[in-house]
Amino acid sequence: MTGRRTGRALLAGGLLLALLAAGCGVRPSAVITGRPPISGPAQGNWLYLLAQGEPVLVLRPDKTAPSPAAVLSLLAAGPQENERAQGFTSDVPAGLDPVTVTAGGDRSGDLTVRTNTAAQALSAHAVDQIICTTVAAAALVSVATTATTVTIVGPDGARGPRACPIR
Repeated sequence: MTGRRTGRALLAGGLLLALLAAGCGVRPSAVITGRPPISGPAQGNWLYLLAQGEPVLVLRPDKTAPSPAAVLSLLAAGPQENERAQGFTSDVPAGLDPVTVTAGGDRSGDLTVRTNTAAQALSAHAVDQIICTTVAAAALVSVATTATTVTIVGPDGARGPRACPIR
């Protein structure tokens, strides 16, 4: 008798599971096609903005590749309206602009960002945003495609040299 009860319970459980799986609400459909894939490199300016407090790479479409200093000016202007609507923020102060970006220095592959803003007062996120944006912008315009570190120099001293912590 116990074997029959176990068999019935297993059969009932199996039927119940089959009914639940069949009634999940997903209906079959035909293949849904999308656009063809994008070919070639994405054109625009690569900026590092903050999403939930972490630096993330954001592409601002543009047909030109401005200098790293011009891209840092875009970063200092903050997120655009559509970027703010998506939750992007920035710790880079608006007073960062104007800046100059120079290659070279003590070691090849290093970049120096000079600004009128106090470098020591920049938050850790602002420093990461500036460093990563500078390296990305320099690679796009081949200023220093092997740039590995960036030093931020202000009237109060320097921060760095540091590499972009985001890979």
